[in-house]
Amino acid sequence: MMAIDDLLATISALQRADLERWIREELVVEQDRGSLTFSDMECARIRLICTLTYDLEVDDSTLPIVLSLLDQLYDTRQRLFSLTRAIKAQDETVQLAIAAATLPESKLEV
Repeated sequence: MMAIDDLLATISALQRADLERWIREELVVEQDRGSLTFSDMECARIRLICTLTYDLEVDDSTLPIVLSLLDQLYDTRQRLFSLTRAIKAQDETVQLAIAAATLPESKLEV
């Protein structure tokens, strides 16, 4: 967890006004509302937003769309990892059946 002043000192490009706007726009979420402290995950998100905003010059109207797409990608990745763990917990017959069922159609015709 990191307080806003520590975060501003750690990320030199970060402007307090930008961070406060991102909080208002709910692009980032404080640990507890009004606390101005952030979890490690939110600190990473703030770093990402800084990169997108300051380095890649993604504009303010596009930023929420980019973040939404990245959030969806992250969620899909987590679900895929969960599914992979569930498949690995099955016996070999089930694993082979799943593998066969997920082959591209061109490989099934062989």
